[in-house]
Amino acid sequence: MPVSQLIRDKVASLPLSPGVYLMKDQSGKVIYVGKAKHLKNRVSSYFLDLANHTPKTRMLVSQIADFDVIMAATEFEALVLECSLIKQYMPKYNILLKDDKGYPFIRVDMEEDYPTFSLANRADEDRVNYYGPYGGRAVTQNAIDTVKKTLKLPGCAKKFPRDIRKERPCLNYQMGLCDGWCRGVPGREEYRARMEQACLILGGKYKQVASQLHEQMEQAAEQLRFEQAADLRDRLQAIERLGQRQLVVAGALADTDVIGYAAQTRSVFTVLHFLDGSLVDKEMEVVEGQADASRSEAISSLIKQYYLRRGAAPRVIFLPCEIEDAEPFEELLLQQLGRKTRIRVPQRGDNVRLVELADKNAREELERITTREEYISKTLLLLQQMLHLPAPPLRIESYDISNTAGTEIVSSMVVFQNGQPLKRDYKRFKMRDMEGQDDYASMSQTLTRRLTHLKAGDDGFNQRPDVLLIDGGVTHAAVAESVLQKLQLSIPAFGMVKDDRHRTRALVTAAGAEISIQQVPAVFALIGRIQEETHRFAIEYHRKLRSKAVKRSVLDEIPGIGPKRREQLLKQFKSIRQLREATPDELQRVLPRDAAQAVYQYFHGKAETSCE
Repeated sequence: MPVSQLIRDKVASLPLSPGVYLMKDQSGKVIYVGKAKHLKNRVSSYFLDLANHTPKTRMLVSQIADFDVIMAATEFEALVLECSLIKQYMPKYNILLKDDKGYPFIRVDMEEDYPTFSLANRADEDRVNYYGPYGGRAVTQNAIDTVKKTLKLPGCAKKFPRDIRKERPCLNYQMGLCDGWCRGVPGREEYRARMEQACLILGGKYKQVASQLHEQMEQAAEQLRFEQAADLRDRLQAIERLGQRQLVVAGALADTDVIGYAAQTRSVFTVLHFLDGSLVDKEMEVVEGQADASRSEAISSLIKQYYLRRGAAPRVIFLPCEIEDAEPFEELLLQQLGRKTRIRVPQRGDNVRLVELADKNAREELERITTREEYISKTLLLLQQMLHLPAPPLRIESYDISNTAGTEIVSSMVVFQNGQPLKRDYKRFKMRDMEGQDDYASMSQTLTRRLTHLKAGDDGFNQRPDVLLIDGGVTHAAVAESVLQKLQLSIPAFGMVKDDRHRTRALVTAAGAEISIQQVPAVFALIGRIQEETHRFAIEYHRKLRSKAVKRSVLDEIPGIGPKRREQLLKQFKSIRQLREATPDELQRVLPRDAAQAVYQYFHGKAETSCE
């Protein structure tokens, strides 16, 4: 595609100064953001000698209809602006990390009487302690749980001092996992001392905590307080077993990061986190597309996004190759994160071997995902051929009905995308205006509601399936076909026919033609996974509804217990079993005396009716 005169004229007028350029397509959308030490040289290079560009760059240039530039005083200012604009526009041709991965911090406010742990998306500039960041909310919560268990801090939802002595200690106390702070002993001072130790552990100061406990243990033994000495010994051993490695997640305390990178049709970005010379954690991310970018360009783009998003960086970052803006990026990390970080490319010795290890990890992960995807691709191709579909079924939707004697009838919709569960697209349907059990009418209602949303383009329903799988035989397939015809949609639909072990042995059309899948292991395994996941999802929802109904029906029979008191009881006691085991005094903490007495009498008769 020839370069327009408008673009040639704009390029010719550019200055030889630092800045950022924004490439735009015909609609004015920003499709690439870059920075340059000399704007005129960098921007003009895109439109010269196109034959020697990478395929990615040639494709980018073919889409450029215009561009804008923003001048900067220094290369450092250009780097800051580039990072900001990439985050703002998420341009199609920039190399981007996935935007859904968070790096939470652990937040502890020691100004509170009874400090607690909480998760924070960022470390604010307040007087609160922050630790991290960690590699995801689940990992962060696991770090909190580990510290609580080690120091026997409360793991329940009770609030202190509000809930002290309000009820019996929970099972954690009976199992020795918590010291039963809700009893009022140990007291506030000991609680705060444990939280201070927790903060030291999260900050990596294990030796300081171990030294404190060892000193306290010896002092208790000298004073013949042997039970306390034994408890301190157990805590000391727990901390020694914990070790730094279990909590140094996502490099929160790492002093050295080593970057690896591998690319084929896609690329893998790897970060190895080291602390005191020991590998403590590894992170890898698959980067879709842009694999033909130069190694230096890719690594430069990825590390900027990675560290600025995390809000933390180590003392040293080892790279496998030079990047042109290492010094400005070091300055940016110092400015934004308040930590001096050195970016180096090792030339000899052990550090070279560390970079080789990071690259090896990236290559092996790339090979693994490539092999897995090739297997899935072949399986979907076989399924296409067996079902005579126009293309491999990349999006498969599967449906099942669950009920008990015609009550609480529910259905589930499970989605497999590229052979893998796509849980964010799962849907559940509770049947409307149904009298008695009728699986066929339930399936008809489910499919009608789902496909009507599809035709309307409603959010959450606007992805068109390549094939529908219905848990059932030929009649269920016929129901699906009827709904599709009524809505004037052309989507292949098949019933899943079971064998005597309740595994799908064949798929069947609405006309009754069976396609056996048992002779093709890969397809048999895939359909089996889809069937099991669909059934699990439907049963899970049904049990949840049934459990709620049982709780309501039991409590509705008790005089004086209306909707508000019923909710109070379920919130406090969680289950009918716990409610049945509650003492009169425990019930009276939630309900007035007469209502508490009525609940106790309902479960226990009149053997003990006092609620004094």
